[in-house]
Amino acid sequence: MNWLLRALLGPTLWAVAFSGIYALHGLGCARGWPAIATSFGSLHHLLLVSLWGICVGLALIILLRTPMGTGRAAEIARIGGWIGVGATILTLLPILAVSTCGPETAFAALFVKTASATI
Repeated sequence: MNWLLRALLGPTLWAVAFSGIYALHGLGCARGWPAIATSFGSLHHLLLVSLWGICVGLALIILLRTPMGTGRAAEIARIGGWIGVGATILTLLPILAVSTCGPETAFAALFVKTASATI
């Protein structure tokens, strides 16, 4: 049973990271954090990237702390760790480059007519 918990630890961290980052994204958009400038860019982007880095670090720690055994249970636990690292990096990578608050984003501008565009 211990190997099952170890195998699920990486994907569980990814699920928590995914939910946490996108919750922080919504909170930041609602509170106007993209308009607050810091020396590293907007406060919103800084917090999102910081949380992403912490989550990737935790996923790597989980992977590195997985016991190095030769049996099937150890192999499954390592695969779970790699899944956690890969999913955390790849699915949350867009926050490094894109911040999408409001309809004024480039993607939304393709589909949504704003009041200024109709005048």
